[in-house]
Amino acid sequence: MSDVPSPAPAPEETPKVHRRRPRYSGKNPRRFEEKYKEHNPEKYGETIAKVMASGKTPAGMHRPIMVDEIMEVLSPQPGYIAVDCTLGYGGHTKEILARIQPGGRLLGLDADPIELPKTEERLRALGFGADTFTAHRSNYAGLPQVLAAQQLTGADIILADLGVSSMQLDDPTRGFSIKNDGPLDMRMNPQRGQSATTYLEKISPEKLAIALVENSDEPYSDTLSQALAGKQFTTTQQLAKAIRAALIRVPVAEHDLSVRRTFQALRIAVNEEFTALDTLLRHLPFCLNPGGRVAILTFHSGEDRRVKKSFEAGQQSGLYAEIAQEVLRPSKEEQHDNLRSRSAKLRWAKRAG
Repeated sequence: MSDVPSPAPAPEETPKVHRRRPRYSGKNPRRFEEKYKEHNPEKYGETIAKVMASGKTPAGMHRPIMVDEIMEVLSPQPGYIAVDCTLGYGGHTKEILARIQPGGRLLGLDADPIELPKTEERLRALGFGADTFTAHRSNYAGLPQVLAAQQLTGADIILADLGVSSMQLDDPTRGFSIKNDGPLDMRMNPQRGQSATTYLEKISPEKLAIALVENSDEPYSDTLSQALAGKQFTTTQQLAKAIRAALIRVPVAEHDLSVRRTFQALRIAVNEEFTALDTLLRHLPFCLNPGGRVAILTFHSGEDRRVKKSFEAGQQSGLYAEIAQEVLRPSKEEQHDNLRSRSAKLRWAKRAG
């Protein structure tokens, strides 16, 4: 018998576990995170086309509104200094940048620290370098400071597309809508200020009633303010349920309208949007070069009234040489193709000089 030891048995191989990738759960997945098709437009172009053809905006995207009308009133030319006060997804910015080359330069402002880097990366990928486009984390009230920091005395064209972007509306973690349940936040910059939850906890019924009227023309402001002020609501669905419960004597058909109006009013209050808009309008004429043009898109009466009165006062004082005599609206085709454009109003002004 040999003294050579027998070879040790080979270790058993650990069987490989097959893991299936997460399946797309149908046409209308319930969870926002499952809507990955709409976040990969290069791969799922057909799906994106179907969503857009229905008049909706794909999740995570934003469709720029009234692009042709804005380009017509601003008339961007090669070599212009331009400012987009509300950069968002970058749709308007992309169109302006293409028209101010060669030699033009655009400053994009946005207070949202989540979406701003994504849009800057998107525009860089299109070939717009730092010599033609710079992104600045600021809301539109900070326009004079941004221009001064860039050693610019003014801009040739300025655009402001007010309100909230589709990316923010569609992301339930931001708390802007009830499309999907999420934390009741609503801050454009989640790193600053107080959330909508805190706002409601601290406000009195009297002040909330005023905010509901001024910010969204809510007809049931007294009833809602008594039901919501001083209470704690931590999620969007929780607040929506409380709004509907408070309107038990109101026709059910009006409940959804009041929910949307209340969310709008809270968003405006939390972000101090009217204060920022008033500041922008006050400084606008002095941020434009002589003969420069400004265009502002608004989405409800409170914004439009402020813009209209400011432009009229600027023309009467001689700061503006021309202003829009009539508000411009999206075409019927655009309203059909993009449902979120339906409430848009465009006004413009031209600096004297």
